[in-house]
Amino acid sequence: MGARRELRLGDRDFLPEELSALVLSALKRDAESLLGEPVGEAVITVPAYFNDKQRKATRRAGELAGLKVERLLNEPTAAALAHGLHNLADETRFLVFDLGGGTFDVSILEIFEGIIEVRATTGDNRLGGEDFNAVIVDMARRRFATDWGDQARDGGPLHARLSVAAEMTRRALTTQPEGAAFSVVWRDQLFEMLIGSHAFEAEAADLIARLKEPVLRALRDGRMIVEALKEVVLVGGATRMPLVRKAVTRMFGRFPAAGTNPDEAVVIGAAIQAGLKARDAALKEVVLTDVCPYSLGVDVGARLGGGAVRGGLFAPIIERNTVVPASRVSTFATLTDLQAKVIFNIYQGEARLVADNIHLGSVEVPVPRAPAGEITVDCRFSYDINGLLEVDVYVPETGERGELVIVNDDDLSTAELAERRAALAALKYHPRDADANRAALARAARCFENSLGERREYVANLATRFEAALERQEPREIDEQRESLSHALDDLEGELWL
Repeated sequence: MGARRELRLGDRDFLPEELSALVLSALKRDAESLLGEPVGEAVITVPAYFNDKQRKATRRAGELAGLKVERLLNEPTAAALAHGLHNLADETRFLVFDLGGGTFDVSILEIFEGIIEVRATTGDNRLGGEDFNAVIVDMARRRFATDWGDQARDGGPLHARLSVAAEMTRRALTTQPEGAAFSVVWRDQLFEMLIGSHAFEAEAADLIARLKEPVLRALRDGRMIVEALKEVVLVGGATRMPLVRKAVTRMFGRFPAAGTNPDEAVVIGAAIQAGLKARDAALKEVVLTDVCPYSLGVDVGARLGGGAVRGGLFAPIIERNTVVPASRVSTFATLTDLQAKVIFNIYQGEARLVADNIHLGSVEVPVPRAPAGEITVDCRFSYDINGLLEVDVYVPETGERGELVIVNDDDLSTAELAERRAALAALKYHPRDADANRAALARAARCFENSLGERREYVANLATRFEAALERQEPREIDEQRESLSHALDDLEGELWL
């Protein structure tokens, strides 16, 4: 999805979203046949690690199928809805381990007081059950290399049959721990071999090793330790493989939860989200927060020794796993003398060099000519849950502004776009300007003035820690630090503070 590569079927070529539209059209017809009424709207799930182009292609596939795509929902988030809706009264943290046919996603979620909050999501969109099928195909190729030759190469005339046979063998290994038969008929001859579980596990060791890094990254991003997780939930048909379940058990030191059907969890979650969207009375009200799966930022330059400038560096403004909707601002300065304008190129990704990330657009703003570093420019990113990104550039020296709007949904009406932008506008302030935060800093300043010696130094450290949290612009951290500051000042001032 999101690529321009075409695949020929019959006498014409298809883009990936066109093939996806054929599947969605068939599902739409099935639903209409069952319900006896037209179906015009849909919630479509996507791998959490899908980038902007892949999400746009998915939305376009729905539109080609005659559907208005109400929401693109991350698959692990959908699985959380399916798994956790029944016990929302208890505070619960769990990790969703989603290994499907072609992608691998890991999400850490927290459920409390009717809110499902995604703390972190990451993954590998080039790892899935098909890669394990390829391991079995390679085992067969080596066994029958003399008989098959180049016919078994990727894209060769035999490759499609080998892939189907490998899928059947992998599924059989799920219930046959001693081994399963791999068989394929080619040119009227039966080729058959036994794939042992231990041999398959050894051959797939590199794939199993690749499952670990996304898990570690999700735990780091979510600032979570394994012991804090109540459950590990398996989602996706590929998690039925015993070698995957063993790997997960070793990874977390516990058996994963088996309460949900891994094949159905995502689609049940999508149905629940659709019901919530329609305000179905049978469903308990739930607030669902999601995160930005990729960092969003701009290209910047850095001055090297000797006066040279290194350009093409990535400066994140909204970092991955920021709870959305979100608005963040960063300040940059001119890099060369007498610079007449600043151009911000917008990128999505995690690489240090912007050339390795995905370019989304650019915005330009004029600046007064002055020595390097004297003119500053504020760049604010505002991002909503459906992928609308607003970029606001402001030059304090002149009041000059620049703006760019990047929308996932090209068919969004003017009214709908205005509504979504109005919702983001409420977020466009720096946390230091919020009344509660200003009051906390003012109280700390008065306490500093009324203190001496070590007590004064202690108050200064408290205020500095809170100011550092404000600069990071993370609402959850700010709330925690403000509460901590308030309690500390209560202990210092006692009943003097009214």
